[in-house]
Amino acid sequence: MSEKKQTGARARVQRFGSFLSGMIMPNIGAFIAWGIITALFIPDGYLPNEDLAEMVGPMITYLLPLLIGFTGGRLVHGLRGGVVGATATMGVIVGADIPMFLGAMLIGPLGGLAIKWVDKLFEGKIKSGFEMLINNFSAGIVGAILAMIGYYVIGPIMSGLTNILGSAVEALVNAGLLPLVNIFIEPAKILFLNNAINHGILSPIAVDQTQELGKSILFLLETNPGPGLGILLAFSIFGKGISRQTAPGAAIIHFFGGIHEIYFPYILSKPALILAAIAGGVTGTTTFVAFGVGLTATPSPGSIVALMPLTARGDHLGVIAGVLLATLASFIVASLILKFSKNDEEEDLNEATAKMEQMKGKKSSVSGQLNSQEEQKEQANAEVSDRNTDVVPSVDRSNVDKIIFACDAGMGSSAMGASLLKNKFKKAGIQIDVTNMAINDLPSDVDIVITHKDLTERAVQRVPNAHHISVDNFLNSPKYDELVNELKSE
Repeated sequence: MSEKKQTGARARVQRFGSFLSGMIMPNIGAFIAWGIITALFIPDGYLPNEDLAEMVGPMITYLLPLLIGFTGGRLVHGLRGGVVGATATMGVIVGADIPMFLGAMLIGPLGGLAIKWVDKLFEGKIKSGFEMLINNFSAGIVGAILAMIGYYVIGPIMSGLTNILGSAVEALVNAGLLPLVNIFIEPAKILFLNNAINHGILSPIAVDQTQELGKSILFLLETNPGPGLGILLAFSIFGKGISRQTAPGAAIIHFFGGIHEIYFPYILSKPALILAAIAGGVTGTTTFVAFGVGLTATPSPGSIVALMPLTARGDHLGVIAGVLLATLASFIVASLILKFSKNDEEEDLNEATAKMEQMKGKKSSVSGQLNSQEEQKEQANAEVSDRNTDVVPSVDRSNVDKIIFACDAGMGSSAMGASLLKNKFKKAGIQIDVTNMAINDLPSDVDIVITHKDLTERAVQRVPNAHHISVDNFLNSPKYDELVNELKSE
């Protein structure tokens, strides 16, 4: 298979993972709320309360799948798609005897797609005065039909699939083989395929386990910060040049901020380090299994600060041990690889960062820590990007009221970029609203949209009337200062 075909296949899987995360990530707050209520008020919780514990069942059975179904439909066809997606999701909820997360992730977007087709069918054919009647009844009819299909077809099928996957995980646990799953998870993270694995398979099964057991170890498989921390600590001691200089700061952002992508360029600079990540992941999961620990909900981001509040009662020691031992294992393996490798075999970190950006389609958090040479290189790339991107060259900024940083999920790197620009505006005395969100959620009234150069085309298609700024690095772009100076002059 050619490199082009491999890249295309990887990009398709990444887009699929991005779409899955687009349904889950906006609703993570609801998942965490359910996890907190579960951890506190179930009979084995920290503060057992029979009355408040009654919320646990309805939230996992109805609220969370309906939110996922609505979000999936909305991603496809706006609010109308969301309403139809949620209505259709009710069918799979009632048609199954387990929480229907996988069913919601399937039928929600299907509902949005169905009403989108129907709207196209009636486009330009509705007589004046009948628009509301046709629109409301078409959405109602499509939602009702899909709800019945969900009840009789999709619900039972997805229920059976979920049971099969759950049984497979249980078999792995009973056979002591669950740690081997990290052999696939850790390389998938480096290739940015973790969303498809984490949100598409692990989390739905984990939530089902949590309803039965009050916790699930599956929440810890991909989110454990230990493997990445060990690699960054190894670079802090045995690394060379810029990798050694930037590793300590990256370790803090990774461990406490939960931004795992910050250590990916370090592994890409020496691919053998994937063995260190696997060693850390396998060791951590082995420890979690040995202690029998689990979390009550998906920790997001994968930070030690997020892990601790969601750890089931009495499991904190085991979770901490798993993180620390994973750190130690990846540190030992990474240290050996770095110490005994030849200097000329180590790929430059800047080149590895560029390779990572090419795979993901947006800038790594670690690039913001690189030296001035990287800044100069970035500025040159940004100029090339401007020449090659179909973006309005200038805009009247005197009436700018809203600036939005946009990326796939609307979190992570875009949030840090928005925070950085807010600080620059504050110092310059500029009173303009700056926020961040997913590209699919961009509102039509936004004035300026800032995206990574590989995502600008999608943003332009979403809001063609806005002024678009394309950058190479969300954390350290010279275009921020240019924007500040232009707005100050206005």
